[in-house]
Amino acid sequence: MHKLFCLMGKSASGKDTIFRSLLLDESLGLHRVIPYTTRPIREGEENGREYYFVSPEQFERFRTEGKILEQRCYDTVYGPWHYFTADDGQIDLSSYSSLMIGTPQAFVSIRECFGVDNVIPVCVRVEDGERLLRAVQRERREEKPRYDELCRRFLADQEDFSKKRLLSCGVTNFFDNTDLDTCIREIADFIRKKTRA
Repeated sequence: MHKLFCLMGKSASGKDTIFRSLLLDESLGLHRVIPYTTRPIREGEENGREYYFVSPEQFERFRTEGKILEQRCYDTVYGPWHYFTADDGQIDLSSYSSLMIGTPQAFVSIRECFGVDNVIPVCVRVEDGERLLRAVQRERREEKPRYDELCRRFLADQEDFSKKRLLSCGVTNFFDNTDLDTCIREIADFIRKKTRA
């Protein structure tokens, strides 16, 4: 029974670190789904690792060819940034379970493509004050910090991850990231149970 696990959480909740740790856990046997984005690459990121970084023209080509499974567009202070999951062969539930990072909106779209029983939400939570501190610390490391975009993202997450929206999307699996190791262990145990069911 192969599943697609959609890891989600507000910005600076630790998703990327948790994502990498779960993929390194060979006992889980998860394949990575790498999303695409038109936003600029950040310091320390690598094309094909966190995202496939594409131009707006490449995004349009994917869209025209009908190869987008889900997409989101954020009207940032730097213009529109598109994030999307492509139908590019990365997801093959007949052969293996996969892990992707997404939003509640992305989860709903992906679930429509692969089925309610096959796409499992995993939502990471962090207290907002702690999350804001983490976000500022991360942004400070950038060559050109974009604090205005950080603030926009922080406020948008309040709406995107509201309790009402999460429940309406069917997101009911929550994991508190107050201690990273404990959070990773709890999510790994959850994934094992779901893939054995």
